[in-house]
Order: sequence, then structure tokens, then C-alpha cells
Amino acid sequence: MKVSSLDKALEYFNDGITIMYGGFGGIGNPPTLINGIIEKGVTDLHLIGNDVAFPDIGIGRLIQLERAKSLIVSHIGSNPIAGQQMTEGKLKVEFSPQGTLAERIRAGGMGLGGILTDTGIDSILAENKKRIDMNGITYLIEPALTADVSIVYAKKADTFGNLIFDMSARNTNPLVAQAGNITIVEADEIVQEGELNPEEIVTSGVFVDMVIQSQGVDWKWVWE
Repeated sequence: MKVSSLDKALEYFNDGITIMYGGFGGIGNPPTLINGIIEKGVTDLHLIGNDVAFPDIGIGRLIQLERAKSLIVSHIGSNPIAGQQMTEGKLKVEFSPQGTLAERIRAGGMGLGGILTDTGIDSILAENKKRIDMNGITYLIEPALTADVSIVYAKKADTFGNLIFDMSARNTNPLVAQAGNITIVEADEIVQEGELNPEEIVTSGVFVDMVIQSQGVDWKWVWE
């Protein structure tokens, strides 16, 4: 059984680690885990995810509190604090096109070294990147992405870690679940192994190390 407590999960989070997270604009960010990381006081984090949500929502709270040292993301436009920190030199940001970012995460989860893509080859994104010619086309070599810990948000999980997601909150979570050295899932509902419909399972429990019960979003924080 992989079900555990938030306190046990937080033992994996320490200063300077790389955290990969699911979510899109905050939807699909695991709120209980993020709140726990904040309360533990973890800092100097290297974050990998699609975006940084909003200042008071999801992963954006870590940015607002200046807990992140670097980001690999597709955009930060919804979180002006991230842009300000980047401009001031407080936050190192690497931008990766959304599709390329998703494929780099997938490659990391599959044990590949990287991917080939011609997206952005004639732009600033190509600066200082290796290139390779194949079949008459020049590609950028984009390295695969992995993390010390991946944090994932699911609608349902069973005790083995099989996961079902809530519609669009699925977003990058299935990819992120495969790319962490340790994958910790926060689930709204946890059921016994065998209770999930196999046809509805999106992520297999073989990729999951720990499941904790979600405590929901702290809306008091959001609206203050």
C-alpha cells in the first residue's frame, strides 16, 4: 500500500531540490503538497512545469514567497511576480515551447536522453543549443527532463497508486508522474486497490511512490 501522510511526504522536500509539477494555470497543481512545502520553509527550489499559475494560486505561491531559484516553463505571463523576479535577476528562467516541454518531460520518464525538434530553431530559443542534421532537416537537441520529486494532483487514486484525473486537470500530470525519481500524488479520493475501473485509469501505479489525501484548496489564502 502506497498511502501515506503529508508529514511523511514532506520528508522528501529539502532546500535546493528539483521539483516537477503538473498543472496548467493552477488547475492540476496539488494544493496540499504545495502548502506543506511552504509551511516547511523549503527554499532555493528548481521548478519544472508548464507555467507558474497566478501569484496566490497553486505553484505561484512558491514564486511569490521567493522560494524558487530557477524555472523551466513554457510561459510565466499569468504570474507578473515571476516576470519581476526574472527581470531583477532573482529567478533564472528557461523557456521551452509547450509541446517541446511536454516531450522533454515524456522523454525523461521514458529514460531517453532527449528529443529532436525544429521548433524555435530560428529564434532566441536556439541560442547555445546543439544541432543535428538528419534527412535534410536541421534539428535542435533538447535534453530530457527529470526531477528529484514529481508532485501530481489526481481526482482518484487507489492504494497501489493507479490514477484517474478530473477532466482538464489531467493536463501534464500523467507525464510529470513518470519523470520524477520520487513521485508523490495528492488525490481528492483514495479507494482500495481494484475499485477503479481499469478503463478509466490514466496513470499506472508503477510510476507512483506515495499517495496522500488532499485537504483541498485553502481559499482563505487565495482571497485574502
